[in-house]
Amino acid sequence: MLARARYPLGSNGILEPSVSQDYVDEAVIEVHSGRGGDGAATFRREKHVPRGGPDGGDGGRGGDIVLVASSAKSTLLDFHYQKRFRAGNGQPGRSSERTGKDGSSIELNVPIGTVVRDADSGDLLADLVEDGQRQIVCKGGRGGKGNVRFTSSVRQAPTFAEKGEPGEDKKLRLELKLLADIGLVGLPNAGKSTLIRAVSAARPKTGAYPFTTTRPHLGIVRVDDDSFVMADLPGLIEGASEGRGLGHSFLKHVERTSGILHVVECAPVDGSDPLENLRLIRRELTTFSPDLDRKPAMAALSKVDLIGDGEAEAIRQNLEVEGLEVFPISAATNRGLEPLLYRLLQLVREARSKEGSQRVPIVVPKPVVTDVPEWTVVAEGPVFRVVGDQIVRMAAMTNLDNPEALLYLHKRLKRLGILDSLKSQGATEGCTVVIGDIEFTFTEER
Repeated sequence: MLARARYPLGSNGILEPSVSQDYVDEAVIEVHSGRGGDGAATFRREKHVPRGGPDGGDGGRGGDIVLVASSAKSTLLDFHYQKRFRAGNGQPGRSSERTGKDGSSIELNVPIGTVVRDADSGDLLADLVEDGQRQIVCKGGRGGKGNVRFTSSVRQAPTFAEKGEPGEDKKLRLELKLLADIGLVGLPNAGKSTLIRAVSAARPKTGAYPFTTTRPHLGIVRVDDDSFVMADLPGLIEGASEGRGLGHSFLKHVERTSGILHVVECAPVDGSDPLENLRLIRRELTTFSPDLDRKPAMAALSKVDLIGDGEAEAIRQNLEVEGLEVFPISAATNRGLEPLLYRLLQLVREARSKEGSQRVPIVVPKPVVTDVPEWTVVAEGPVFRVVGDQIVRMAAMTNLDNPEALLYLHKRLKRLGILDSLKSQGATEGCTVVIGDIEFTFTEER
């Protein structure tokens, strides 16, 4: 089940979504995992053993880049100051079959609710919704095999070893979507911040001017022996879904909520109609994402202490044409808050029960690695390119300065049928063959 209410509590019980005054919920970073260490090509040197055999050890693994969801973090601000992270390389293998030391990994703490995507492809890499949840987003390279691993009945003293596997380079887009049960939406100055101050320990800034709230605020609302998390989001204006105003930057946070509470001012100072204001906000939500307006929702008619009971009831009935339950409230006098909170708690409980039975954890599929590498040959004029991740990795881990290593690679390519495929596509002696970033001269037999 989706974890909720796991943000750090301040000393006064406030559930604080931002430690600093700067709230940042998006960042793009570059991460580089470590290269694997090279395998060693060494031979035993022992007394009374004049013909010592190979004893080169494997290289160490390259370090990973790991993202960790942490309740101690509540903003992506850190990643605006530092955008590049590089893990350590593995150390080379040593004689006596000693394996090189692994490269140091880097753990980056991110807030709970962080979604990680490949910035170039948009592919989902991780959705971190539980405190302590970990995801390797950039895997370190494998250490190269030492020469002792290449011995066979016909190759008893190999003079070559495998180079370490290169690490990965990625550009990641981090996006924080707050985990709240109820999201407050409405026009600027509708009374959202006053409401959350009245029902929780959260203390967002309030004032008699638009856009007093410039970043989300979270508060724990306690009802009897239960509680839920309420999010106060910056006010929306017409065109918010297209980028106008402040609220559009935070609409994505509504996607995580169990339900929406529309806060509608009963007597706006600009003389606007409460019903039209409600419709405006619902249109903006639908334009941003049609799923938002399908979430469980109700409305709070705010500031009813400023008008008469009869007028408040007339406005309430008018708003109900939108198909929402409407609760007249006054956060300043606490009028109507109790029935509203009990109804919100009921909505949250229903949503939690539904999530507990239907929610399926997001699992990011990992590439399938088979024993037989997948590859294809592409003719590009006089140049022939061999495409396939495992083949490219195989070439990159070959010591091209060692003739015996080159011969070993040649035999592997032949065994896989790649040389026959090159010939069938017109490759002749002396043609250029490209595997990854490496160019070879095609030779039929060795």
